[in-house]
Amino acid sequence: MDETITVNGEEAGMPQPRTIAGLLAALNLDPDKVAVERNRKLVRGSTYDTVELQPGDDIEIVTFVGGG
Repeated sequence: MDETITVNGEEAGMPQPRTIAGLLAALNLDPDKVAVERNRKLVRGSTYDTVELQPGDDIEIVTFVGGG
């Protein structure tokens, strides 16, 4: 079984734990400063700990940037 996901167009291994929160931690991203789509559906930040990733998932992460 293929144990990879796609993150922003790049193939990546499955994080541990296999959740959105686990992925963000593996990427050193602050969950409060990103928006995440899983298979073209927006994931609510309050569910990052419980949304389990599956092999083949397509994840898009957008980082909020401040400025003026």
